[in-house]
Amino acid sequence: MTLYRRFDAVDRGLHVALMASFLGLAVSGLPLLFAASAWASTLAHALGGFHMAGLLHRTSALLLIGVFAVHLARVGTRLVVDRDLGVLWGPSSMVPQPRDARDLIGHLKWFFGRGPRPRFDRYTYWEKFDYMAVFWGMGIIGGSGLMLWFPTVFARVVPGWLFNVATLIHGEEALLAVGFIFTIHFFNTHMRPEKFPMDPVIFTGRVSEEELREERPDEYDRLRAAGRLDQQAVGPAPDWILPAARVVAAVVLTIGFAVVAIIVVTLLTPIVLTFSGPIR
Repeated sequence: MTLYRRFDAVDRGLHVALMASFLGLAVSGLPLLFAASAWASTLAHALGGFHMAGLLHRTSALLLIGVFAVHLARVGTRLVVDRDLGVLWGPSSMVPQPRDARDLIGHLKWFFGRGPRPRFDRYTYWEKFDYMAVFWGMGIIGGSGLMLWFPTVFARVVPGWLFNVATLIHGEEALLAVGFIFTIHFFNTHMRPEKFPMDPVIFTGRVSEEELREERPDEYDRLRAAGRLDQQAVGPAPDWILPAARVVAAVVLTIGFAVVAIIVVTLLTPIVLTFSGPIR
């Protein structure tokens, strides 16, 4: 079976670090956000107390900032050193383009049997949405988090009321990000029928010729027409990667779904209690 490279070792390493940082932020941030809930104290004590939860939260934030910095450095190298403008536009760019809107509309039509499935290229519109969401999150969640982490520094340049806004934004946007990643992203990546129970590509960095031809036919045809398909051919991944990936995926999916369940129960409990109270 012919295999082709989709992600290099650095991309895969950054994604693993991204997963670790996001899980750390989610698990440590929830008991801080919902500190009044009974389960928050239990989870915080399981992490070593609220102080340790805060320490884990800040450590995970540093890891995430490091991942983001390395990625930006790689993008900058492609632009400045390699003079590769394809990072900004074209099939190898993660920047949303008019084609993505057409693919989205075409995909919706296909869902309802009103048209053929779009012919995707290297990156789909939902992958670009996930990617751009990280930039949004680093600016909004990361920026507000740094304000709350170093209040005396930021107090010199911003008014005091802005810290209240930062507190609200940090918690609500983080909650939205956690809910999105552990539901929509999980489904798009791992829970689709053709991928269930996991898509190992981010761990192995490889896709089969059949998978590339069926899921990203425009990329396959483009590489073949340019005579670059053979350049992307690689050997199989080391034997240990796939078993390790399955363990990591199982742990991440379990934690993710547990976090979503906690969020849903916590948010719905006041509503249920309100409507289930005694009628007077």
